[in-house]
Amino acid sequence: MVVCGDDGLARRLASELQEVYKERVTLVAPAGRDAQPSVGRAPGSPGRGLLDRVPLTRLRSPAGERPPAREPWVLEAAEPDEEVLAAAGVAGAAALALVHEDDDTNVRAALVARRLNPRLRLVIRLYNRKLGQHLEELLDQAAMVAEPGIDLRELDSSTTVLSDADTAAPALAASAVAGTSKVVLADGLLLRAVERTPPGRGEVADPGLCTLALLSATTSDPAGAEGAESSGDRGPQLLPDDRAVAMATGRGIVALETVAHTNASQARPRLGAGALPVASLFSRRLRWSMAGMVAAVAALALASWATTGDHPLHAAYITLLDIFAINDPAVGDATERQLLQILSGFVGLLLLPVLVAAALEGLGSFRTATALRRPPRGLSGHVVLLGLGKIGARVLARLRELEIPVVCVESDPQARGIALARGLRVPVVIGDVTDEGVLESARIDRAHSLLALTSSDTTNLEAALYARAVKPDLRAVLRLYEDDFATAVYRTLRAAHPAALTRSRSVTHLAAPAFAGAMMGRQVLGAIPVERRVLLFAAVDVAGHPHLEGRTIAESFRPGAWRVLALDTTSPAERRPDLAAARAEGPAPQSGLVWELHPGYVLKPEDRVVLAATRRGLAELLGRGATALSRPDGRI
Repeated sequence: MVVCGDDGLARRLASELQEVYKERVTLVAPAGRDAQPSVGRAPGSPGRGLLDRVPLTRLRSPAGERPPAREPWVLEAAEPDEEVLAAAGVAGAAALALVHEDDDTNVRAALVARRLNPRLRLVIRLYNRKLGQHLEELLDQAAMVAEPGIDLRELDSSTTVLSDADTAAPALAASAVAGTSKVVLADGLLLRAVERTPPGRGEVADPGLCTLALLSATTSDPAGAEGAESSGDRGPQLLPDDRAVAMATGRGIVALETVAHTNASQARPRLGAGALPVASLFSRRLRWSMAGMVAAVAALALASWATTGDHPLHAAYITLLDIFAINDPAVGDATERQLLQILSGFVGLLLLPVLVAAALEGLGSFRTATALRRPPRGLSGHVVLLGLGKIGARVLARLRELEIPVVCVESDPQARGIALARGLRVPVVIGDVTDEGVLESARIDRAHSLLALTSSDTTNLEAALYARAVKPDLRAVLRLYEDDFATAVYRTLRAAHPAALTRSRSVTHLAAPAFAGAMMGRQVLGAIPVERRVLLFAAVDVAGHPHLEGRTIAESFRPGAWRVLALDTTSPAERRPDLAAARAEGPAPQSGLVWELHPGYVLKPEDRVVLAATRRGLAELLGRGATALSRPDGRI
């Protein structure tokens, strides 16, 4: 396996492949400005920090001098050009991951790699989704042109384009929202992993479709005690069997549910033939004022009808003429008529500023339709999202798909997610979150949760501490890169605010398993965190897997390793190659996945299943690294 990258995702991915799947890995990473290309041990291997580097020609030497099969190596190079990729052994590699932060670098390297090895399994990190779809087709066609007899099905998806932002966004968004925890997209459906607190004594929590995990045995925060295992509590038990679930009364669970997929654009009000978006054009105070004026006019019309005996329509007409001061003075008329005309004149004076205010507010609403909205004064129960970079933009889209109110805070007016927020009509506060008053402008005192997703760990921590000072019971979700730092922050915040829920999430921690799974040849749908562990959802063809083929649903279940969740009933010729890809705009066709499976159903070679698995469980299911499961009972 070859991994090319310039950030933490590349290093974590290389470690994932080597430690979990026991693959031989070569990591291609940029060297320092004055450093010469060299090779050494990869980060995470024994002797970390003391890289015993050797010349680059070591990788060009005969096969007998290549690194040991279980030892990851580092090749330092500025860019993954043709010479570097050839030196890394791409021509004979099984898979190549291109995870540079720059899309252009990944695209150029992918084109070169496909020419060097048409059978190479490519996993490419791209932020641009449309470009990724076209690139997959282009590279697969290039492989078939280079080798006309090549069968891409045998290669198990020759090219896969993933985005760390898309992979981590559902978990990050769900962590900030109660009741929607951990969401994965599968064939147009949203899979929701719900954290449920322990039931009463002698009761068992509702498992939904199935129970994905038993949470740590903790009393103060049963729905996600990260680091609990290291502090002495029982850690989470992934994919338990029915017997373990029945015996684990008093422990929280992670249950799987399916929810309807909603489009945020459908939730926004639109101009139609039968409705006018009055609430979006005029303020609540102005609407009440207009309602009061209408009631006053109606009362005057009724009084005129009762005192003069005219027809109701004629009485209303005369009242309107008096209000707009275009009627003749009631000189010589009855006293009641004169009093009503005077009252109508006063109502007309009051109506004039109301009409002017309505015109100004309506004009202002249309003028600001393309501008950033400010948070409404009465807003409450919303999510405050800090940072609208590539991660924040994806998380914002996920939150709006779930119809969750959001207020964004961003210091850069040209950030990636600003245009998305403007299109979704999401309030945005432009300013540095560390400045006093910025979080107050986002109504942090009335917010339900804080989602800090800036690229700076210290900024996220500072914002969380300040928000907790304003509202101690606020739910806080922090994007933190370093695991040790994230664990320390979590424990400290939990000790300081035991009544509030705290989460620490790393994008690379959530994304690396999905990239590693794609390199191993499976179509990974997504990953969800369970405390500090990860569960993967994958679509697997039954053919060629002895642990699945010819076995019943019950027999294929391996506690602590993998579990079949759904069966794809779509015919093989009409199946979507990528169940995790978002569907095109328009009405979504009915999913072909069946979730309520009979335990006695026998899996056939032509079947495709969706399963949940641990990282080590997927390694064994694929037939690689069979010794990865270290305990006979399936616990990791």
